[in-house]
Amino acid sequence: MRVHIVAVSILLSVSVPAIAQDRLPPIPLDKMTEAQQQAAAEYKVHRGVEVNGPFIPLLRSPEVMIPTTAMGDYLRYKTALGAPLNELVILITARQWSQSYEWSVHQPIAIKAGVSPEIAKAISEGRRPAGMSADQDLVYDFCDELLHHQSVSDMTYARAVKRFGEQGTIDMIGVMGYYSFLGMVLNVARTPLDAPGLPTLPAFVH
Repeated sequence: MRVHIVAVSILLSVSVPAIAQDRLPPIPLDKMTEAQQQAAAEYKVHRGVEVNGPFIPLLRSPEVMIPTTAMGDYLRYKTALGAPLNELVILITARQWSQSYEWSVHQPIAIKAGVSPEIAKAISEGRRPAGMSADQDLVYDFCDELLHHQSVSDMTYARAVKRFGEQGTIDMIGVMGYYSFLGMVLNVARTPLDAPGLPTLPAFVH
């Protein structure tokens, strides 16, 4: 019996994730290197806010953080897709990485931009949304294929290029890649939400 209890305890310790903790919290100013202080100052000038979200862990490597910020300025605000479809791509990618921080930020933005709450809810639950527009349907197909199969079929690719052009298609891939990167950073860092009560994603068993 004792052997059985020990075995079960070991199994649980391996299979049950540890309590979430912020592995890479904000760095106090007096603990920052000169390069980190400069990167944080540049971020505040450029974005108008203190370093936050995924950029808190990224500050550990200023040479990664600064180009990431610049890329995000385009991929979040200026792509050829337009805000409603861009935010849809971000939600789909956040769901793929079960990234509640990004979801908490972008779900309200997506709904304000025109993504219906029903579509956002379906994505959060891992379901294909009903009632999507033709453009939303195309974006969902493209993202779903690339994120789950690491490729895109000829038919879906042709639809994307016909509708969004080559630039829009590359922008869509760029948004998925960028938010996948941020998702990986945030998942490893276990960065908490900015405030309690924000919309989060239900956990999926992987």
